[in-house]
Amino acid sequence: MAEDPRDWEIETRAVRGGMMRTGYGEISEALFLTQSFAYDDAASADARFAGDAPGFIYQRFGNPTTQMFEDRLALLEGAEQCRATASGMAAVHLALMGLLKAGDHLVAGRALFGSCRWIVSNWLPRYGIETTYVDATDLDAWKAAVRPNTRAFLVESPANPLLEVTAIGAVAEIAHAAGAKLVVDNVFATPIFQKPLALGADVVVYSATKHIDGQGRVLGGAILGGAELMTEAYKDMARHLGPALSPFNAWVLLKGLETLELRVRRQTETAGKLADLIAAHAKVRKTIYPGRPDHPQAAIIANQMSGGGNVVAFDLGDRAAAWRFLDKLEIVDISNNLGDAKSMATHPCTTTHRSMPEAERLEIGLTEGWVRMSVGLEGAGDLGRDVSRALDAA
Repeated sequence: MAEDPRDWEIETRAVRGGMMRTGYGEISEALFLTQSFAYDDAASADARFAGDAPGFIYQRFGNPTTQMFEDRLALLEGAEQCRATASGMAAVHLALMGLLKAGDHLVAGRALFGSCRWIVSNWLPRYGIETTYVDATDLDAWKAAVRPNTRAFLVESPANPLLEVTAIGAVAEIAHAAGAKLVVDNVFATPIFQKPLALGADVVVYSATKHIDGQGRVLGGAILGGAELMTEAYKDMARHLGPALSPFNAWVLLKGLETLELRVRRQTETAGKLADLIAAHAKVRKTIYPGRPDHPQAAIIANQMSGGGNVVAFDLGDRAAAWRFLDKLEIVDISNNLGDAKSMATHPCTTTHRSMPEAERLEIGLTEGWVRMSVGLEGAGDLGRDVSRALDAA
């Protein structure tokens, strides 16, 4: 085609990127529910397996529907290549294991989602990989943690659940000076509000389960980066270890990408209003939202994010108050997911970060009074009334 999709605006990329139509000329992307593919003859099979001829071989290696999702997300992210996975945690696991081997060292921001922290603290050591945790906002800490065998840095920004933001470009410079790669979990910001690769990161990971689906239907994940690194680090692992995304889930996620920009901007607008409402309430000790000027890393946010996202965190003092708040909600659901069209609130200490020892939770400032809220697409007035009533009960 004469048009180069890389020149398209982000809204056009989200709707039309990666499209591969069959001879039937379908408007909605085709769903290919097939495990394997046939060849015209034995020589054709040989050529495909050798990589000398284009085409699909086996669903675990690739699928037309999955490839459309990968190509579209790569366009949105500004990445050369994307590899889809069965879940966000599969993406995080693959991203790290593709860069590390026995005897290597990882430096990670200590504010991580509970399952990510489990992989780093409990799984990687089984393979002889050591990790140093650092305060991700302290550049000197990143520098001090580097060893001769450091091969990768890992950071969530904004981080789960207290929305800590890291200066991605500065950390990337430290990583590259040490000969390491920087992996950024960008799920809270989405590709709409932050571009880690453009800031210097080497690999970006997503739980597509969150905003990309956005309607609570399927699991999915993705790893994105430059073509050379993606091939060298992840091609064989993706083929042989089997973290493949199902074609049906890929189709659902493709449809989610079409409305991603519309949804997250609307959610962010409402989240900003709720954050101000929450911060002004007498029962709230502290509110953290990347769209507010009182965010601890507001200057960094202004430099690398174009929107605050849809997640708000606030401290009600203790578990009893947090639970009273949650139990009083009538519109907002109590759920540990985020990025959904439906608003959700959770108590991280007893859900998403339950597996973290208390001492590690305290290191990131996560005490029993914190609530994390993912703002959905409901009316701002209805949500404000629901949250206000629950805060009064707290």
